[in-house]
Amino acid sequence: MLNYDFNWSVVTTNLDRLLAGLGTTLEIAVITIVLSMILAVPVASARMSEIDVIRWIAQIYIEIFRCTPLLVQLFWIFYALPALTGVTLPGFASAIIALTLNLTAFMAEAYRSGFQSVPVEQIEAGKMLRLTSFQRLRYIILPQALRQQVPVILSLNISLFKDTALVSTIAVADLMFITNTISAQSYRALEVFTAAAIIYFVIAFPVSLITSYLERRMQSGQKVPGRRKLRALSEASVVAAK
Repeated sequence: MLNYDFNWSVVTTNLDRLLAGLGTTLEIAVITIVLSMILAVPVASARMSEIDVIRWIAQIYIEIFRCTPLLVQLFWIFYALPALTGVTLPGFASAIIALTLNLTAFMAEAYRSGFQSVPVEQIEAGKMLRLTSFQRLRYIILPQALRQQVPVILSLNISLFKDTALVSTIAVADLMFITNTISAQSYRALEVFTAAAIIYFVIAFPVSLITSYLERRMQSGQKVPGRRKLRALSEASVVAAK
């Protein structure tokens, strides 16, 4: 190891390829996060449904994707699903589907925890104001649940960003796939994989700092930015209901 001759030129000469791979990684991550944050709302609502069948279906879906490895899910959608349906999906689409289904399951549980933490009095006030179930979810439950679960949501998103490296196994040209290719071509695995690790760190570390900051504020009882408006709206609802 001490006699290893580092040659970082392999990184600088291939920096454009690494950045192109990073672009694909970020594209997959952003699409997956947006879709999951939207789809997790009805899944979490179904998980709390008073109708047994709906609640069981949501719970089965969540447990399947939480209790099986993401790599297996990725392979199943890319290799097994076409064998069952006869429809061949490109690697990029398979990656989006697998990652979205996986993250939605975890996000739905985070949402459910947030939904159940909303005071019952506020929900009852919404009913007295004759708000529909959708309006109560939109104006009372969802805003407070999301703000309370921000640290958890950010942590899940960081994990998802790192897990995108798995899509290289189905030949999606993300950062890890490009890194593997350059390593095989140059025989400079140490330099190339170190550069890839630094790129992942530079993207994920600031989000991790934000997550830690929000967790400290919430644990110390300080107000999370934007929470004052929600509290005022909730109090107004209660007063109006009376």
